[in-house]
Amino acid sequence: MKATDELKKTPFELFEAIDRHLTGDERPSEYLGEIIDEPAFEKAPFSMLKELRRTEQSPRFHPEGNVWNHTLMVVDEAARRRGESSDPRALMWAALLHDIGKPPTSVVKDGRIKSYDHDREGAKLAERFLRAFSEDEGFIRRVVYLVRHHMQALYVSKRRDMLDIESIRSKGDFHELALLCLSDRLGRLGADRESEARQIDLFMRICEEKERA
Repeated sequence: MKATDELKKTPFELFEAIDRHLTGDERPSEYLGEIIDEPAFEKAPFSMLKELRRTEQSPRFHPEGNVWNHTLMVVDEAARRRGESSDPRALMWAALLHDIGKPPTSVVKDGRIKSYDHDREGAKLAERFLRAFSEDEGFIRRVVYLVRHHMQALYVSKRRDMLDIESIRSKGDFHELALLCLSDRLGRLGADRESEARQIDLFMRICEEKERA
């Protein structure tokens, strides 16, 4: 079935189609790239995804360009790690929605594009998006947790004051969060895969040490 045929269905059926591709495709980006220009994405809640393509990022950290380009790369990285996940569906939806808070928070400051608190805003928007289609409270909670905390691994080496290990441990599964964080860090052009893997390993060690304390 062609992507354009699927978009003739109801919004709920479109959500289910995206769900199938996220959880089953080796490269979900191929399907997502096909459908983003279809009319369904001009209407809420799918318009939240269309806004990602209209939102530019700092070329210093994201030479791949806009947030949608980055998101497609992250989704494919997450798909490579589905076999390591205890909750692959939540992981994949979090990968798709992890930066959904960037469009409303992005500003240009001192000549640079900044997206302060996009993780907090993204958690709210991810919940709104998912509640339009799902009544599975556990699933929604797990995705929102991942979106809300997806910046935490970065704070291990930068802005250590922003690191909140207690919330990470008490509100969700930090092993799943590590998979999303790694996918996020690798979903960029020119990412140093070995360096990013070491960063996630350090994040995991800190979480595990806190758990044993």
